[in-house]
Amino acid sequence: MSSPITVVTGANSGIGRATAIHLAAKGHTVYGTVRSISKAEKLQAMADEAGVSIELAELDVADGDSVRDGFDDIMKRAGRVDNLVNNAGVGGNGVVEETSPKEFLDVMNVDLCGAVRCSQAVLPQMRERGSGAIINITSVAGCFGAIAQAPYVASKWALEGVSEELALEVAPFGIRVAIVEPGVTKSAIFSKNTEAPNASGAYDQQYGRMFGFYAAGIRQATPAEEVAEIIHHAIHTDSPQLRYAVSWAAEGIITGKANMGPNDWAELGAIADDAGYATRFGELFGVDISAAE
Repeated sequence: MSSPITVVTGANSGIGRATAIHLAAKGHTVYGTVRSISKAEKLQAMADEAGVSIELAELDVADGDSVRDGFDDIMKRAGRVDNLVNNAGVGGNGVVEETSPKEFLDVMNVDLCGAVRCSQAVLPQMRERGSGAIINITSVAGCFGAIAQAPYVASKWALEGVSEELALEVAPFGIRVAIVEPGVTKSAIFSKNTEAPNASGAYDQQYGRMFGFYAAGIRQATPAEEVAEIIHHAIHTDSPQLRYAVSWAAEGIITGKANMGPNDWAELGAIADDAGYATRFGELFGVDISAAE
């Protein structure tokens, strides 16, 4: 039996890189998509160190022509795609009042529309073959209204809904859809997540609480390889499920949000002092975001 052909988007860093290498080590033939092959030296070096090979495909998920050309290249080289891991994405900080529609749409174009473009590129041949798996990487921020990250929350929450719909639509064709919801993982992305576009100056506390959450997460972050293992499981398990929470804070936040009373959410935001906010956050979600001693 030939090895499964798996495409991992955004394979040049973080979860995407860890997943590409992990799946290759598990026997997949992996095509890792990158925006520029010339900048994929670290991916190739880490693959070499792990004793695996990653095929590179150049494409930008934010551009329809680039996605079409990239998947045409993959299909010519591989002949088929068995599994697609929609991992490529960008962050997006901003409070709702001060985030322009364009900023929302720019993030949505990558995080939501990028996954849709790539899924559309592989679904016809998956349907014809009667098998396949699409794994969409959302975020814990797609499961609750994460403070001061309106574009990111909107895009990941939208991807959650589209993924759920897709799972229903393609189940009759033998295609599996899974949603992986990471919390905070070890990645360089968080050191770059420093934008606080506080034009009015009214939202210092909201941005401070957002950065406090990630500071706590970075101290306790789990390796990206943990997400990669969940993705492998989601592809191969005989007992598939729609959603998988993984990494620091994800399970606690998702479970806690589901159990919250109708007034708990706004009441959390209304707490005046940060220490009280952190205490209540911990009570609701079982996640310690208090400042380090």
